[in-house]
Amino acid sequence: MVRRQFGVSTHLYHHQRLTRDHILEIAAHGFDAVEVFASRTHVDYHNPSVVADLQQWLAEAGLELHSVHAPVSDRYSGGRTGEFMSIASADAKARAQAMAEVERALQIARRIPMKLLVVHLGWPRTHAGFGGSNRDAARRSVEELFQLAQPLGVRIAVEVIPNDLSRAGSLVHFAEEDLESAEIGICLDFGHAHMDGDLVDAIEVVSGHLAAIHVHDNGGRADDHLLPFEGTIDWPAALTAVQKVGYDGALILEIAARGSTKDMLARARTARRRMEGLLDQG
Repeated sequence: MVRRQFGVSTHLYHHQRLTRDHILEIAAHGFDAVEVFASRTHVDYHNPSVVADLQQWLAEAGLELHSVHAPVSDRYSGGRTGEFMSIASADAKARAQAMAEVERALQIARRIPMKLLVVHLGWPRTHAGFGGSNRDAARRSVEELFQLAQPLGVRIAVEVIPNDLSRAGSLVHFAEEDLESAEIGICLDFGHAHMDGDLVDAIEVVSGHLAAIHVHDNGGRADDHLLPFEGTIDWPAALTAVQKVGYDGALILEIAARGSTKDMLARARTARRRMEGLLDQG
């Protein structure tokens, strides 16, 4: 049986600067890969020396850079998000500013090979910064990013989030009907899809474009980024659906820090083993 890849998003450490110790901590708990959450207060992707350090840390830890999560705000500090950014903003200046940051984050791939750039089209409707989900602006942005990412061997994956443009079915329509040339993937965020309705149905809907999965849990109302099995997601049903649609890519845990990150990773390792058991039964 092929061993499935599990990774951890550095969203776990989003409230602080990413360090070598964080990368080594992820590896020490048996994970295979990371997704770097690109906020400049967390990882200053504008600074070549920071990217070079990240490359060295990953090599030392034996971890793959699976993906980079494109920036969605200009900073995150003191538990608060700064100015929101959206590549789907109808405001030309705001879209240009967001695109400049996303393009800069994509340049990490010039130094460190990665599979995917995960992008948001706007923000969840439940978020205080909801907005910036204009369909035409999103189309232009994704097609521009596709042209930049293709020579780097990077695939663009648009993330399922609870807004009108980014629901599972809406993204499939966007990929199949709105885009003229770009072949994009979809990043199915389990927590977001669960908040928006039927997760199993979402898995089936996006199956033809499924490029990545963000794994976390919640109670169906708030985007809590809990560990798997700590919310109300039906994990046996969800993982059976993942098997059914033939997805064999990485499962990236995008969990929020509650208590020590070492304890969170120990619990994440336990959750991984439970997920592996369910996948083996499928």
